[in-house]
Amino acid sequence: MSIENVAIIGLGLLGGSIGLAVKEHAPQIATRGYDANPDVRRIAGERALVGTVCNSASEAVQDADLVILCVPVGAMKAAASDFADSLPDHAIISDVGSSKQSVCEDLAEALPNATIIPAHPVAGTEQSGPEAGFATLFANRWCILTPPAGADEAAVEALADFWRKLGSRIEIMDAEHHDLVLAVTSHIPHLIAYTIVGTASDLEDVTRSEVIKYSAGGFRDFTRIAASDPTMWRDVFLHNKSAVLEMLGRFTEDLTALQRAIRSGDGETLHELFSRTRAIRRGIIEEGQDDERPDFGREH
Repeated sequence: MSIENVAIIGLGLLGGSIGLAVKEHAPQIATRGYDANPDVRRIAGERALVGTVCNSASEAVQDADLVILCVPVGAMKAAASDFADSLPDHAIISDVGSSKQSVCEDLAEALPNATIIPAHPVAGTEQSGPEAGFATLFANRWCILTPPAGADEAAVEALADFWRKLGSRIEIMDAEHHDLVLAVTSHIPHLIAYTIVGTASDLEDVTRSEVIKYSAGGFRDFTRIAASDPTMWRDVFLHNKSAVLEMLGRFTEDLTALQRAIRSGDGETLHELFSRTRAIRRGIIEEGQDDERPDFGREH
């Protein structure tokens, strides 16, 4: 099974980056794209995010070997239903959502006879929209595929090969396990970031100008995460509710233990925790998933 024609539904950061990455790394693959927002379609055309910007989802998926839904997880079902009658029988349907169980269910309901292989490229920035996409977003990043039981192996391999062409490393995982892992590594960190930035803005004894002016590295990095697309993250928390609440419970227990250690002056417990977490940071750098240069390699 070969992928020669790709339809991208949703032309924001991820959809636009897929189109640009295909143009750079797999120019033999033709791309068509659609976004429900006409302003996004206009910018996508100006930036040439895809080969052809279409005026409907049905037009975009005609002759597609692969359709990638790049919309918030809460919009997956409606977006898929929009082109259901025009979908070629042989097409693979995939997505880029951060939660997978709900996507599997919604796509199966909207497209009951389609070949559905959900995916999650673990890549992104705090930016969003068609202006934010860039071709190297997926370079050396993991893309997790969560094929349902009994999925066509040739289709799974074709999708994996597509993502490898864009620079991704492939992992195959059960959807339920994916949602638990990502609740720890992505969803809870975003929830914490939104919370701490909100807490800082609500402090009565500290002005907002002081919060902005004196932000040290730690708080500044929280604000980067908390600047992420609110619609996307609202849907992630609502659609990965079970795993997020489970991990949030664990986090709350650990936070309570830290409170006890600080209150009782238990420096040994604090030092042991901080040493373990420092080792995790080193492991992330060794895996090539971040930059060890000072200030994360940011340009100033």
